[in-house]
Amino acid sequence: MVEMQVFGLAMDEQNKAPILILKDVAEEKVLPIWIGAMEAMSISLALNNVDFPRPMTHDLLLNVLTELGVGVESVEIVRMEEGTFYAELVLGERERRVDCRPSDAIALAVRVEAPVFVAEEVLEQAGIQSGESRYAVFETEEAQQWTEELENISEDDFKYKM
Repeated sequence: MVEMQVFGLAMDEQNKAPILILKDVAEEKVLPIWIGAMEAMSISLALNNVDFPRPMTHDLLLNVLTELGVGVESVEIVRMEEGTFYAELVLGERERRVDCRPSDAIALAVRVEAPVFVAEEVLEQAGIQSGESRYAVFETEEAQQWTEELENISEDDFKYKM
């Protein structure tokens, strides 16, 4: 397993899908993972420390785990099959493993600053050399604008309260 860090989010210009960018600690390999818009928003909220008055889905799951006395120890992206990444959420000191999507696991990991690991086979299959990415990671100004948009959302903007 190779330890990776969340480097940022990018946008696939062709289909406008968000891409989660992981970079190894040595900054030699980059792993782009296409994710859903809601998961991208959740990761961005956590990375930018945006608070909501009520728990969002990933916050709720962490609250449940906390109440049960179980911590998120790490995230492991364990394999890739037919273009789909598979991850395991490693929970508690007994290292219970839960199958999950990498985007959901990372949305939890960034909230508790848990390490993210990727199997070497996955990096061989889907990783690219650092600096060779054709995806532009959101620049600070763009990330800041997105954060400001999210911070300006009011509970009153929705029919149903969050």
